[in-house]
Amino acid sequence: MRLTRRVLQRLPKTEIHCHLDGCLRPSTIIELSEAQGVRLPTTNLRKLTRLLQAGKRTRNLGDYLKIFDITLAVMQQRDALYRVAYELAEDAAEENIHHLEVRYSPVLHRKKRLSWEDIVDPVIAGLRDAGAKHNMSTGVIICGIRSMDPEVSMTLAELAVAYKGQGVLAFDLAGQEKDYPAKAHRAAFELILKNNINSTVHAGEAFGPASIAQALHYCGAHRIGHGTRLRESKDLMSYVNDHRIPLEVCLSSNVQTRAVKSIKQHPFHFYFKHGLRVTLNTDSRLVSATTVSKELSIAARAFRLSPYEMKRIVINGFKSAFLPYATKARLLREVNLEIDRIFMEEYPDDYDRRVTSL
Repeated sequence: MRLTRRVLQRLPKTEIHCHLDGCLRPSTIIELSEAQGVRLPTTNLRKLTRLLQAGKRTRNLGDYLKIFDITLAVMQQRDALYRVAYELAEDAAEENIHHLEVRYSPVLHRKKRLSWEDIVDPVIAGLRDAGAKHNMSTGVIICGIRSMDPEVSMTLAELAVAYKGQGVLAFDLAGQEKDYPAKAHRAAFELILKNNINSTVHAGEAFGPASIAQALHYCGAHRIGHGTRLRESKDLMSYVNDHRIPLEVCLSSNVQTRAVKSIKQHPFHFYFKHGLRVTLNTDSRLVSATTVSKELSIAARAFRLSPYEMKRIVINGFKSAFLPYATKARLLREVNLEIDRIFMEEYPDDYDRRVTSL
């Protein structure tokens, strides 16, 4: 039973590792640059799109992150932030995303001295308005930046606390991993945990298992962003598995940042076979030139996944969402039925719902 892109597009899905500043439409970047007087490397749509996509020219995470300088240049105004958030949610809805979590760092949007409210409110509103239109739940994850002073992370953690229950779902730590340990930002995460807020940390992408251990044991992370190098520590991998700590896996991005040499060498399938709660995400739709459906298709082809295995992976996304338990339980009931219905339509002779309910 071949899992085609068309079938995967139909499935209800989540996107829980998605950077706002990596998900703009190139045409929108050009329009915003003209309106704001921002100079771009080129205003040719095809050339700009190619320039904004990582591809083979990125040699490491640092190269990948440099691309964001271009997108951030047009994300320094309130109306631009609303538009970008709204369009991202619309793009997600087109591939049947049922729950969308978008992360970004408000400190990167203050070049024109916007207030914190003028940076956070429009993103929450843009996601909410598009989500309401397309019957999709949305939320924001505020990011601290590893390479910045830990006091900045504390300020951003305080911002997450202020917006708890008002559109902000969690706190994250992103940016260059090597030479910038998560434990330096421990105080910010203590504030987050004391206020009963969800947390996730980018770890194990450009550094080894020690980075993941810090995210878990110093920062109390509830999820791990990427976790690509977790395999290097059997003991830590067992801990992550036993505690059902989700991994926010981004296949294409990990190849582009050279965290792995190729998709087939990615440990995703190894983790899946060992029972870890793996999820598939885009990281950055524009920069990685991908969608959730495409990431699922890449995994299905590279690791020869069956419909039942694909269902488990998709369900993992819903189980890992930063949502209230009752909401999550309702969503899980609904998507279990929807996935079964789709697969029974697509594979009427081979798919038996009775043995696939998760």
